[in-house]
Amino acid sequence: MRVAALLPGTGSRADFVRRAFEPALKPAEVSLCAIEPDPRDLIGSSLHALDQAAERHGPLIVGGISLGAAVGALWASRNPHLTTGVVAALPAWTGNSHGAPAALSATITAEELSRVGLDGTITAMKASTPGWLADELEQSWRQLWPHLPGALLAAASFDKLTAEVLRTIGTPVGIAAAIDDPIHPIAVAHSWAHRLPNSLVETLTLAQIGDNPAVLGDTAIRALSRLDPRWANNS
Repeated sequence: MRVAALLPGTGSRADFVRRAFEPALKPAEVSLCAIEPDPRDLIGSSLHALDQAAERHGPLIVGGISLGAAVGALWASRNPHLTTGVVAALPAWTGNSHGAPAALSATITAEELSRVGLDGTITAMKASTPGWLADELEQSWRQLWPHLPGALLAAASFDKLTAEVLRTIGTPVGIAAAIDDPIHPIAVAHSWAHRLPNSLVETLTLAQIGDNPAVLGDTAIRALSRLDPRWANNS
């Protein structure tokens, strides 16, 4: 069976990747390997897990959500012979993260965690975050604690996926972008698509993700399948 090895976003976890992508991948006869990065070595452990997945399964669909999409795309650029497709949900920035809302949010959260602790930070987060996302973040943050602040700072400093790297990825890339997400601006998704030689953007809303996370995976897989019908949902 074909395999997709996908990574979560910053401060998130493999469980959300499963809920987002498995419903779209199963009908396409693609097995999901949802990776749980080590928060003590966020980027290195993610790349190593993709290496291990390729050793076990051969060529992969790679990618993920937010930072996971970026790390997956970086791996694809380094391993074109082992990459059959890339799915990038909610890309957050390209190259240096300076000024990127997602990186700024991660840095502020890391500082708040160091200042007031986990419970205080969660309380503040819940006051300004939609309910579905607040619940997801609380569960993820508690799972990643006490290594969460370091993971957030590592994510915010990630700068390896430059415009030049994107231009080297010839594999089809399906991009899912939310039209109303201030943390993952749709302009970033279109910027990726402009630089990637073979890519397509499909859109959705945050409310749709909140109602059913599987819509996120379905949107990314739909974009990929329009580029390469092998990945189409055949149900």
